[in-house]
Amino acid sequence: MDSQMAFSIGLVQMACAPEPERNLAAAAARVEEAASRGAQVICLPELFRSQYFCQKEDPELFNLAESIPGPSTEALTSVARRRHVVVIAPVFERRAPGIYHNSAVVIDADGQLAGLYRKMHIPDDPLYYEKFYFTPGDLGFRSFDTLFGRIAVLICWDQWYPEGARLAALSGAVVVFYPTAIGWHPHEKDASGAEQRDAWRTIQRSHAIANGIYVGAVNRVGQEAPAGGAGIEFWGSSFIADPLGVELATGSSDKEEILVARVDLARLEDVRRNWPFLRDRRVDAYAGITHRYLDRAPWPPRS
Repeated sequence: MDSQMAFSIGLVQMACAPEPERNLAAAAARVEEAASRGAQVICLPELFRSQYFCQKEDPELFNLAESIPGPSTEALTSVARRRHVVVIAPVFERRAPGIYHNSAVVIDADGQLAGLYRKMHIPDDPLYYEKFYFTPGDLGFRSFDTLFGRIAVLICWDQWYPEGARLAALSGAVVVFYPTAIGWHPHEKDASGAEQRDAWRTIQRSHAIANGIYVGAVNRVGQEAPAGGAGIEFWGSSFIADPLGVELATGSSDKEEILVARVDLARLEDVRRNWPFLRDRRVDAYAGITHRYLDRAPWPPRS
């Protein structure tokens, strides 16, 4: 690793078509474009190679999965090597018969695979039936050394959990990327859409602040209804936040865009010196965090 004191990251906010080959070609082209705009570490959205198929439970949709290495890594490794950039490629991973993961591959700037993350938190909500498709990750919350610096990747539902971001920061990541597929149920948008999206932005900015790191959240856009009905309106709104939660780049809710911003390790150092949250952690007092819930006896005790 030849880490640098500053480097540029790019997020590819894109719409996804029904055809996997079309999406892969579009993603490769957008990585090229991001590289031409100076991005050195480039992240694609969650499950970018297809439309968001988890809106229904259908065993035939397992055919969308691919091995690692596979079509996505083959195409994007070529781009990474040629443009000398790091690419974060989310994939629907076929690990073995009956074992599938929602994963992300980190491809280093020399075209070598630098790491693999498997989504740890798997949701099961209306139109987000991911437990049907994905085995929970078993690699933990990891960070990866790349040519430009140490990064971590968490995926979508992981973004609501502070533990993952904390462990990524404690392992030395200076940027946490959150490839995402999140949007509105159209019938809920008018009543609660604004607060849903604000909560999504706030929780991820809070990870940046609490850990003194940069955060890059990249989402898809467009209306997708592969299961029929109204489907999901993906809200875009990708953003890059600095260690104080300041948004350095922000995407729209409905357009394909490439966001680029600078990661400055001097800025990270300065923020952590003034807000030394990692220094002041009470690591001796957090044993309860590993429990599902802390059931407590009534107080005062009953005789």
